[in-house]
Amino acid sequence: MAVLIEAISVVVRGETLLDRFGNDWERFKNEVPNQTLCADGEIVRVGFMVPIDAQRFVEGLERHGLQYLREGRSVDLVVVDQIRGPMVRCDWIEFGHVSVGSGRQNRVAVCRLKGSLATQVVMPEGWQFESSLSASHGFACSSFPESGLIFLGSERGLDIYWNQLSGSKVYVGRTTDESS
Repeated sequence: MAVLIEAISVVVRGETLLDRFGNDWERFKNEVPNQTLCADGEIVRVGFMVPIDAQRFVEGLERHGLQYLREGRSVDLVVVDQIRGPMVRCDWIEFGHVSVGSGRQNRVAVCRLKGSLATQVVMPEGWQFESSLSASHGFACSSFPESGLIFLGSERGLDIYWNQLSGSKVYVGRTTDESS
């Protein structure tokens, strides 16, 4: 199988994850700070919209004994960007794009364990293409003023920006209180 990749995803080897959490899936789920979790039985994915939130999640996994990097290569987990793919060398996943649902235009980024032959894509509970980042994503680099986004404030786990190009508000889901 494969897992959906949207925005910035942390992908973890399922077997290693369970080992580090004492085979207690519920204990791991309690560590997940949002509703983006999905797993295909081989790998596990949690998504974030801001790099610092993904970094904090990786740091939490490392405190449980998972290792991110060794000599510039991923070990137990890898950070995967929806557009660029894995952010470091990773020899245990495959990254690509597939069509989902009824339309060939419904393309999403996915990861699967290298060598897996399964073709089904697992998404977070309640995920729908029409309202997803895959359907209409935008990208803003870390220098928001140059991107046309003006920070308006934070509210209930969301950073709110004014998009000068579209003339509308943009909401960025957050899992930490640190400003982007």
